[in-house]
Amino acid sequence: MASNMKAVKLRMKSIESTMQITRAMQLVAASKLRKAKEKADNTRPSFGILRNTLIDISKRNTEFTSVYSKASDSPRWLYVVIAGDRGMAGGYNSNLFKKMVELSQGKDYDVLPLGKKTVEYYKRRNVTILTDSFAEVADINMGDCFSIANIICEVFRKGNYGHIALVYTGFVSMLTQRPDQTSLLPLSDFREAEREEESSGIILYEPDSETVFDAVVPQYLAALIYGAMNESIASELAARRTAMDAATKNAGEMLDKLALYYNRARQASITQEITEIVAGAEGT
Repeated sequence: MASNMKAVKLRMKSIESTMQITRAMQLVAASKLRKAKEKADNTRPSFGILRNTLIDISKRNTEFTSVYSKASDSPRWLYVVIAGDRGMAGGYNSNLFKKMVELSQGKDYDVLPLGKKTVEYYKRRNVTILTDSFAEVADINMGDCFSIANIICEVFRKGNYGHIALVYTGFVSMLTQRPDQTSLLPLSDFREAEREEESSGIILYEPDSETVFDAVVPQYLAALIYGAMNESIASELAARRTAMDAATKNAGEMLDKLALYYNRARQASITQEITEIVAGAEGT
C-alpha cells in the first residue's frame, strides 16, 4: 500500500509539472496571437491595392498579353505549402497536410515548403522540394517573401510548371482555423475579376501596360504569400492556445482523480494501522 501511494504521489508531481508547462505555453500563445492577428490584418490593404492595379491593367487593355496570364503546356504543379515550425498545436499541421493530400491527388507536383514541419513531411515522402531555404516560418520576413515570389515567377516563365498554388491555414476565429488553397499563377481570371473599389479617370502606364503588369506581379505574389504566412502564424498560435488549454484542463482533471485516490488510499492505510493497534492491544 505504501509503495502504491508513493507511485501515485510521484505521478501527481509529474502531472503538476506538465500542467505548469502547458499553462505557460497557453499564455505565451495567447500573448503572441493578438500581435500576429494584427499583423495579418495590416497586410490586407497593400494586397488589395496591388490586386486592383492588376485588374485595371487587364480590363483596360483588350490586346493585353502577359507571360503570367497564360498557363504553360507543363502538367506539373508547384505547391507553396505553409505549415508550422513546431508541434503541440492540436491538428494544425496534420489538417493542412490532409488538405494537401486531397488537392494533389493524381497530380504530378513539387513543393516549395515554408516551415520545418513541411520540410520534414515532404522529405520523408521523397517529394521533390524546389528549395528548403525558407524552412523556418518564424524567420521569414517581407524580403524573403519577395525572394520566394521571384523564384516562383522565374520557374513559371521557364515553363517548368503549368500551375502554382499556395496552401495555408486561414484564420477564421479563435476556435476555427481552416486549411485553404489560393491560386498564384497563372493570373488568367483577372479580366473577369471585380475591382474592390471603383477606379476614376484614365490611367497611363509607362513604358507600357504589359511591362508594368509584369513588374507588379512579383510584388502581388509577395504580398499574397506574406499575408498567408501571417494568417498561418495566427492560426498556429490559436490552435496551440486551444490545445494547451485543453491539455491543462485534462491535467487538472487527472490530478483531481489521483488526489481523491491518494486520499482514499491514505485513509484506508490509517484505518488499517489503527485496526492493527487495537487488535494488538486486545490480544495482550
